Amino acid sequence: MLSKLKSFGLQGIDGFLVEIETDLVGGVPHFELVGLGDTAVKEAKERVKSAIKNSGYEYPVKHTTVNLAPADIKKEGPIYDLGLAIGILTASEQIVNKKYKDFIFLGELSLDGTIKKVKGVLPMLISARSQGYTKFIIPYENREEASYISNIEIYAFRTLSDVVNYLNGMENFLYNYIVKTKSYSEIAKTTPNKLDFENVKGQKMAKRALEIAAAGGHNVLMIGPPGSGKSMLAKCFSGILPNLTFEEALEVTKIHSVAGELDLKKGIITERPFRTPHHTATTVSLTGGGVHSKPGEISLAHNGVLFLDEFPEYSRQLIETLRQPLEDGYITVARANQTITYPASFTLIASMNPCPCGNYGSKDRECTCTPTQIHKYLSKLSGPIMDRIDIHVEVDNISYHELSAENKEEPTSKIKERVDKARAIQLERFKNEKNFNNAKMSVPQTKKYCKLSKPCQDLMEIAFTNLKLSARAHDRILKVARTIADLEGTEEIQPNHIAEAISYRGLDRKYWSI
Repeated sequence: MLSKLKSFGLQGIDGFLVEIETDLVGGVPHFELVGLGDTAVKEAKERVKSAIKNSGYEYPVKHTTVNLAPADIKKEGPIYDLGLAIGILTASEQIVNKKYKDFIFLGELSLDGTIKKVKGVLPMLISARSQGYTKFIIPYENREEASYISNIEIYAFRTLSDVVNYLNGMENFLYNYIVKTKSYSEIAKTTPNKLDFENVKGQKMAKRALEIAAAGGHNVLMIGPPGSGKSMLAKCFSGILPNLTFEEALEVTKIHSVAGELDLKKGIITERPFRTPHHTATTVSLTGGGVHSKPGEISLAHNGVLFLDEFPEYSRQLIETLRQPLEDGYITVARANQTITYPASFTLIASMNPCPCGNYGSKDRECTCTPTQIHKYLSKLSGPIMDRIDIHVEVDNISYHELSAENKEEPTSKIKERVDKARAIQLERFKNEKNFNNAKMSVPQTKKYCKLSKPCQDLMEIAFTNLKLSARAHDRILKVARTIADLEGTEEIQPNHIAEAISYRGLDRKYWSI
């Protein structure tokens, strides 16, 4: 007998329909699985066989052929186990009710018939819903992740026998397995940040730069000697970012679900990601890829922060891979088997010492490096990368008087209030556009929203000529100035806004002119 049912696979963070066709015929007992499956898919026959037997059902002693269609798309992982088992049981008429045809089946099977969690349930459900499918059977451990998708029916079962009993009409136990839709607003509460700006003494210019960065979504490079507080400032930064919206949370959760990094007890990401890969990280771990083309650190930082400490210590190749995502907000991972595009719209916070010993340019410490050593150290950061970082700020050591002062610094909560007001202005400005912050403005948008008065134009001309700015740097200064104006609540960009934005572009000329 022939049976057909549905499952879903993943390409990147997008799901695609997989039809599981099972045919049982007489002859020498044999199990043949076709449809371009990877090793985990091919090994499913042993898991499925044991799960069926250990669940109390009869494994058919026939020639079994299973096809995963479409046959020209690579199938990966154990997510088809449950569908394969149900296909065999329906083809052998141990499941007689036809309602199995209405469902999408997802789940890995243990040898005892337990249904185990799988990666990527959320993106698969979202993709399936967009294609018109509304009924799903998934692993019980994935229920929290699935509970934020509305307008669909989801049943989360623990064992294969529970699924079979339900499909055969036994619904008296069903209440415990129905996944109820949850409201994101109920759990999306602001989590207190462990590090608060009120604990950072001094560094007013750096704090101001980070406030502007949070308000407009701008990238920041902090340069200064060891121990000046760069890392602490970066870790405080996530506390002043706007709260995740539900749409942003779904995007982030999809990526973390595919990568297998989602907290299944919570089910959804409610805080902006803060990723800090070590400088020994490989290019693949940062950009994504590998055997299964999984998302890398820059995609896991989507809608959040990517913090690269000791920036020049990363390999030159790895640093240069940041060019596309910093400019476009996504990264394309091309491999022999497939090409996947992952979202990668993040705020880059980079920190570095100005030289190997860390004291070049310091006001109170002497540098012991030679000009050649300093040049070699700084040359890892190319002009194109520096152009893509909107704000360059110097973070020098603070004095004992500043460190021991009893006065309270401004807390994160106060800074966040100003950031939220500036972001509200931008949301209103771009309500009919695709981007939601100043840093993502296109060239036409920059011309439209960053119009300059004659004094501002004169100031920009002087800076452009004297600092030898590129066209990209020119536009980024305008975007930063627009954000500064938003923080002050003014519609027109003023000369003081331009002057402050220009001041954040001078350090690359100071250090890289050696």
